[in-house]
Amino acid sequence: MQVIINYFEALSGISIFFHLLIFAIVVIAIHDIVQKKHTIKHNYPVVGHIRYMLETIGPELRQYIVANNREELPFNRSERSWIYASSKRENNYQGFGTDKDLASPGHVFINPSMFPYASKPGHVNYTDPYFVPCAKVIGKAHNRAKPYRPYSIINISAMSFGSLSANAVAALNKGALKVGCYHNTGEGGLSRYHQNGADVVFHIGTAYFGVRDDEGNFSMDKLVELVEKHPYIRMIELKLSQGAKPGKGGVLPAKKITKEIAEIRHIPMGKDVVSPAYHSAFSNVKEMVQFVENIAEATGLPVGIKAAVGKLDMWKELATIMKETGKGPDFITVDGGEGGTGAAPPAFADHVALPFNYAFANVYKIFGKMELADDITFIASGKLGLPANALKAIAMGADLINVAREAMMSIGCIQAQVCHTNRCPAGIATQNKWLQAGVDPTLKSERFSYYVKTFRKEVLEITHACGYEHPCQVSMRDVDLSMGDNNYTMTLQECFEYDKVPIAFKSMQDLKDCEFLGKPREEVIA
Repeated sequence: MQVIINYFEALSGISIFFHLLIFAIVVIAIHDIVQKKHTIKHNYPVVGHIRYMLETIGPELRQYIVANNREELPFNRSERSWIYASSKRENNYQGFGTDKDLASPGHVFINPSMFPYASKPGHVNYTDPYFVPCAKVIGKAHNRAKPYRPYSIINISAMSFGSLSANAVAALNKGALKVGCYHNTGEGGLSRYHQNGADVVFHIGTAYFGVRDDEGNFSMDKLVELVEKHPYIRMIELKLSQGAKPGKGGVLPAKKITKEIAEIRHIPMGKDVVSPAYHSAFSNVKEMVQFVENIAEATGLPVGIKAAVGKLDMWKELATIMKETGKGPDFITVDGGEGGTGAAPPAFADHVALPFNYAFANVYKIFGKMELADDITFIASGKLGLPANALKAIAMGADLINVAREAMMSIGCIQAQVCHTNRCPAGIATQNKWLQAGVDPTLKSERFSYYVKTFRKEVLEITHACGYEHPCQVSMRDVDLSMGDNNYTMTLQECFEYDKVPIAFKSMQDLKDCEFLGKPREEVIA
């Protein structure tokens, strides 16, 4: 050993560096040859590591260098750029024409009118171009004690604290307050980060986090206490399944359960917690309807269900029960199979549940035929956080749009697609204290509010181009889909073979004067 030390002492600084480098390469080479786990490293010592390095940074190389503006999934560069620019109040326009293939299958064409709607001084949407409320009062048809008309047609979809970081949830809630959105808690329960003043939709999943007893069963007493304590909870959503992994529960590992998360979810520390794939409070459609009615009666709030769509028999049974009894959910959230905020096995994400277009059309047709579509508020979810996609969903019968990943991008998500690893580099989908420290709730709330304002404004502008005052007036005959190589288009009505049920809309002013309208703080919207 002394001989080696003396040898290195006799060398200059640069020589020492190169000798150490050669020594390290030799050690790595010997290790690669000896190990049996990786064939490439064994057969190509040292240089074989380059293959694994490129594999690791491959998504970043494709995202920023290789892929063109319209090539990536789930959100391409053009879509992300619009969200980022809108959230930062930067120029989100596009010059020199579109770079999108307009003949590609499924491309959305919105048909403008020869004479657009003229917004004049004195009109609500002239003085406030960002005011676009829901055209329906949720819960009114079933005579709920506390009906609710959302102030915004664009709202935050179900994403839990635990899945998202504390700072991300706080940023979204503060931003929602500024623009009048409601904020869906996700199944992780109501955290203090959801309590910055925005309207809240309390989401109940299969594990009943936040409203469960010590055995994990649903507790009505806890739900009633929660609602009475927090009057900004305006609706309750019962999750049957979600687009990313319908029919599959989840596991929250013990190492991720902090004291704060344990208290919010009413779960023990130091033990894995399983969210089952099914509810223990009910096991069939009839029991579910009664469960919905029990919650609505106990809380006075509108109650709805959220589900991905597959088999239609149970949807038909639900519609039949609602028609015969006049009871059932006040709203239905249809989650497309392209949803993705929940980590899921690829087989589930790729193949289980219908994508939004087919899912929504199938469900809406069932309730339309039963003459129930007017009594239910339909909420659409599944990659709809861009104006044209949202307006297509509204033309199909959706009354509200829930956004998740697009909301995440507005506060800094870079689509790294590592949400399931707890290593989100943007600090959005992680519980790592260092990573989430980079998310400033005050700044990011501003960015989310700008994104929603721009989103609503552009939806309203397209609506006006079609000759209407409110998006609810856009019909299935106002939107075409490209059929691809056949070089023709079809209206939504021709594609899905149904007509949207017209909504009794008078005027924007009538919506603004509604006593059940949710409102953001006056000083914020002023």
